[in-house]
Amino acid sequence: MSLKAQIDAYNVQKDAKLPADVLALMNTTNEELIAQHIKDNALQIGQKVENFSLANHKGEKIELADLLKKGPVIISFYRGGWCPYCNLELKALNDYLPQFKTQNAQLVAISPQLPDETLSTAQKNDLEFDVLSDVSNKVAEQFGLLFTLDERIQALYTQFGIDFEHYYGDKSFKLPLPATYVINQEGIITYAFLNEDYTLRAEPTDVMAALESENN
Repeated sequence: MSLKAQIDAYNVQKDAKLPADVLALMNTTNEELIAQHIKDNALQIGQKVENFSLANHKGEKIELADLLKKGPVIISFYRGGWCPYCNLELKALNDYLPQFKTQNAQLVAISPQLPDETLSTAQKNDLEFDVLSDVSNKVAEQFGLLFTLDERIQALYTQFGIDFEHYYGDKSFKLPLPATYVINQEGIITYAFLNEDYTLRAEPTDVMAALESENN
């Protein structure tokens, strides 16, 4: 089943479970975020990515430059382990990991979660790739993906029991746009999926096609 099909199935469940006023608020704030066109100022295909270093879920230092020595790098920015869309995406990428490896690609996921929460996300989803902790969103900002959650959604998520200070160590309510990049060994972006709509995610088959195109 494609990732889109999985997300569509989840949306049906969500629409059936949540009150109409909550769904309306989510849709309204999502449309308002889309209208900000944040992605237009983010890193795009053809641009070079500066080196960065982050700790993975095991506490090990992972440096982009080291990953690029082995092959192209896939980076998936996600919001957090509390986000069902993010978990669906991470699992879908994990399922595709053997195919990515045929192109010598390295896969990492990045979120602003604290290291303990990053570890929990990796364990919960049985992930076999590095999940990196970008505390304070420094790398997300480097990529131009950073935004602040609408105050109405902040209140709604708090009502849902999502404790941002627990997950992120602060209450800034700053998150990266969900985004997926493929970076070649020269550090140049060859694929970029960017969308302010958090319910839309890159299809692993499209990521794979980008890798194959680069190697052919």
